[in-house]
Amino acid sequence: MFTFNYAEGATTMGVWGVWIIVFALLFGLNEVSRRFKWCGFFCFLILPIGLSILWFTVLKDSTYTDWFHLAKVYSSTAGCLGFWCIRYLHGKNKMGQPWHLVNMKWALCFPPLILAINILEAVIRDIQVGIQHGGTLSYLADEQMQVLGGSWNFMNAAAGILNIITITGWFGICLRKKTKKDGSRDMLWPDMLWFWIIPYDLWNFAYTYNCLPGHAWYCGFALLLAPTLCAFTTGKGAWLQHRAHTLALWCMFAQTLPAFIDTGTYAVQSSYNPTALFIVSLLALASNVAIFIFMIYKVAKTKRNPYTDELYADMSIFKKIRALAD
Repeated sequence: MFTFNYAEGATTMGVWGVWIIVFALLFGLNEVSRRFKWCGFFCFLILPIGLSILWFTVLKDSTYTDWFHLAKVYSSTAGCLGFWCIRYLHGKNKMGQPWHLVNMKWALCFPPLILAINILEAVIRDIQVGIQHGGTLSYLADEQMQVLGGSWNFMNAAAGILNIITITGWFGICLRKKTKKDGSRDMLWPDMLWFWIIPYDLWNFAYTYNCLPGHAWYCGFALLLAPTLCAFTTGKGAWLQHRAHTLALWCMFAQTLPAFIDTGTYAVQSSYNPTALFIVSLLALASNVAIFIFMIYKVAKTKRNPYTDELYADMSIFKKIRALAD
């Protein structure tokens, strides 16, 4: 699936070592940004403002300037800021009554919408690559990376659309209660369980493998594993928040030092094997078809609205996440 850049002197152990460092940094930075209120504020407001000045001045000849990369870095950062507000914004109204943003339904529409927008951006990109680069190995418009378009792009685009449809339980989003071990006030989403997260990961990996093949080793493998591991261990129930944090941090790094993943010693390229491309997208599509069928089954059984109600509230794994909330 991948080709290590041995011509530059890298070794298999060295490439894996760098991958582990990238994974550990993403996991660690997410822990810091989620656990400490003002660290999160710095990472997702002050830092991107400062870096943006660099990208459009000093680094304008080396950073990514195409619509997709810019949309990705700013939409993921916007997601982090929105989640920060949901977690921390509160006050009193004119009547002296306390309010908290997480208790306002209109605010709870933001997480699923920003998630859907990010998925849709990638779906559009998959279709674009499939149409413009179908059947031929050719360079993208920025001439930094080659892609091989084919049926896999359209299969994965369909998987992404199903992934959007199966985002359920919008208004069940809540905050993690403070404990001695964890005072993070994570944004929990009890209805977003492992059987949705895994199909998302498969779809997103297929997307990076299809459309960002030279980046898939890091942003498809390490970047997806870090938030998923956090959601199953230290930060249970808050996968979307972890995903947004790690994605925004990675995008800022990639915008600032694109050579690391494009031409650096430890850059890892795709093998461009059509069989591998097809199988990866087939797995993504099959898993998302499965969660779509399961969602329909639960709707028919419970008679719940999958978006305004919590569809999986009768499941034990749902109840364990809900027990972490205030």
